Amino acid sequence: MLFGKTIVVTGVASGIGCRTAELAGQMGANVIGIDRSKPEQSFGQFLKGDISTAEGVASIAGALPDRLDALCNVAGVSGKSGAADTLAINFFGLRALSEALAPKLREGGSVVNVASIAGYGWRGNGARAAAIARTTGFPNATEIVAQHDIPNDAGYPVSKEILLVWTMLAAHQEQFRGRGIRVNAVSPGPVETPILQQFRDVLGDARVNSDVEAVGRAGTPDDIAPAILFLCSDAARWINGTNIATDGGLEAAVTVQAHFS
Repeated sequence: MLFGKTIVVTGVASGIGCRTAELAGQMGANVIGIDRSKPEQSFGQFLKGDISTAEGVASIAGALPDRLDALCNVAGVSGKSGAADTLAINFFGLRALSEALAPKLREGGSVVNVASIAGYGWRGNGARAAAIARTTGFPNATEIVAQHDIPNDAGYPVSKEILLVWTMLAAHQEQFRGRGIRVNAVSPGPVETPILQQFRDVLGDARVNSDVEAVGRAGTPDDIAPAILFLCSDAARWINGTNIATDGGLEAAVTVQAHFS
């Protein structure tokens, strides 16, 4: 499904990003992987880069070719480093890279954001999420955190709430919609990756264990990568502004408990 497409994948040093890049190559894509650290395995082209600052994003965008087919925004942090750093990477840097690469994405191309079941709370926090999602440029994350009174231990879920709301907004923004570029998200639950322990430290063992028990096991990168790449493919050409819960049924379980039990 991806033969001959040029796909950019961030966060390729480990976990979901690594598996996404590997699988994209196996499916015939030309892969450009981006990370702060060089991955141990080799696939396609690697570009060292950091999306935590506006300068870092500009450097990445300037180094990429002028024609791309898809951007997979996988890079992210667990929230352990504090709310400001988490928002800077998980949302502001991701958005800035997506906007910088929009002119390089072909008509009918795709942006895929890796969100999380942790962003489920956007429904109750929509006003805050939309206000932050509608900021422009690469704002000072410390000021945003202070303005909206976001505690450090809430940085990760809040970053994903904002990302889910922005995914819907971006799908109808001229820079994407005007050229037929689709913007979608996938939301994993707990996934067996190197930073899973950090999620336990931030969210607590009880929360993570409860989520795992609700669906029988934690996910793996092999469970998530195919959904990301499906959204990159022409088979998903009529899917836009959508979040796919790629979580073994966890979102359904949470929704049933919240509304139907």
